[in-house]
Order: sequence, then C-alpha cells, then structure tokens
Amino acid sequence: MTAARVLVADDQAVVRDGLVLLLGLLPDIEVVGSAADGEAAVRLVAESRPDVVLMDLRMPRMDGVEATRRIRAEHPDTQVVVLTTYSDDESVFAALRAGARGFLTKDADAEEIARAVRAVMNGDARLDPGVQGRLLRTVTALPEPEVPPSPPGEPPRRRPAVNGLPDGLTPREAEVLRLIARGLSNGEIAAGLFISEATVKTHINNLFAKAGLRDRAQAVVYAYRHGLADPGPGS
Repeated sequence: MTAARVLVADDQAVVRDGLVLLLGLLPDIEVVGSAADGEAAVRLVAESRPDVVLMDLRMPRMDGVEATRRIRAEHPDTQVVVLTTYSDDESVFAALRAGARGFLTKDADAEEIARAVRAVMNGDARLDPGVQGRLLRTVTALPEPEVPPSPPGEPPRRRPAVNGLPDGLTPREAEVLRLIARGLSNGEIAAGLFISEATVKTHINNLFAKAGLRDRAQAVVYAYRHGLADPGPGS
C-alpha cells in the first residue's frame, strides 16, 4: 500500500511537532511538511501536493476553515481532515461546508487518525462519534431549507417524498445513505449489503443526483437532516 502523504497544520508548536513525530512512526503515512497557520498550509499544499491535510481550526493569519476552503478549491485532489479541540456545532458545520471530509478531536489516537486519512483518500467521510451525535441533534432541529422553483421547462429540483423517503430516494439508496453516514467505505457497504462495489457506486451516484449532493460530507448532513442516519453516541 502506497504511503499517504500528509501535511500537518497547527499553530501550537508542541501539538504540531507531536503529530509529526506520531504520524512518522506509522508505516503507511509519510509526513511531507507542517504549517503554523492557514496561509502557510495553503502555500505548502501547492508546493508538496499532499494527499491529506490534518487541519487545526483556530490559527492566526488564516483560520482552518478558510484554509480548507482555499485548498479544496485550488487543489481538489487534496483532502482535509479537521483535527481540533473544538467540536461545537458552528465549528463542525463551518468545516464541512468548507469541504472537510473528516472531523476529529485532538483526543484521537494514531490509529483513529490513520483510519480517517485512509477513509478520506478513498472518498469516504470520517467523523468523530461524538461529533456525529452533535451533528444529529443540531441538524434534526433545523427547518428544511426552502428550494427555489426550477426554471420553466426544467424538472423539479426536489422530488416529493415517496414511501416516506425524500427526493424520490429508493429504499436501497436510503440504506446506502445510512451506511455512508455511519462512516462505511464503498467496500464495507458492498459487503454489508451483499452487492458489488460497482452497484454501490451506482446507488451513490443516483442518490447524490436526486438529493443535489456534492460529496460524502454533504451526504452525512443530509442523512441526519432527514432522519436517515443512525443516532450517534450520547444522542
């Protein structure tokens, strides 16, 4: 397995150096650099092209949310996993909206971080279980956003609920969505549902198109909003 190229961004030198040392001991991770603020992180991504950035949120000059937004816009092949002390609702949603595919708190151990790195490289989302619980409680309390009408001659942007499922999702698509929200990879979903990975990808493409989703992070939020995700710990 090719080593994942990882960049660490954290303004606290002790934390940053500790992460570099910790990750450097893992056989499947190569640390390609470290940054003390968001501006440096954006610059170093352009120079070293890492697979994944471990991103702190509260940093000087440019915070982790803006750095994540810049990196995802300018270097879409580089994924971002937020690694922060803060797991409040505002931080979680801001990071996900900026394009982060993972969200861990700093009490995560090396194995958890490594799993998150691999997950986002495979196109999956990886959220700390406690963060999933907060996401569930917050999203289910939000009103369904209004959707503007489609231009004349175009199909409706949202399909009516069928069998209790939003946007015309089929029961199988809803099941795949539930497993995405649980953090499973395509391979794990395929094994759990006894179908091929190609079929899983087809279901994902279909449900993304129906629900207007861009990536798995948005799919997690959508699943919680519509009650299609398993409750997280503490919920």
